[in-house]
Amino acid sequence: MAIEETAETVATTDAAIATDAEIATEAADVETTAGVITYPTAPGYQVNVRSGPGTNHRVIKVLPYNTRVPIRCQRHGEKVSGPYGTTDIWDSIAPGQYVSDAYVRTGSDGFVTVPCG
Repeated sequence: MAIEETAETVATTDAAIATDAEIATEAADVETTAGVITYPTAPGYQVNVRSGPGTNHRVIKVLPYNTRVPIRCQRHGEKVSGPYGTTDIWDSIAPGQYVSDAYVRTGSDGFVTVPCG
């Protein structure tokens, strides 16, 4: 009987944890493909990718509408206002490529990954 209660308790706890994780994942629109977490850019926007964390850095490319981006690391830079608020956080999506976190739905007002070195 004690084993059944333990198994039931573990199953109930595992289900609660899975439910919390699912809710957190849905809230941030996080998607994992091949072990890489990606985040959606703001719908209806073509987002500029810059060579550094500020609008004074050159535009390297423009992301198409409804793009998902990986965030390798994040750093503070120029403050920018966008659909997800005003922030000085910039997301590095590849070496030497930055987008303002104000245009990426991370589900957080702070860092969601490690600071860039």
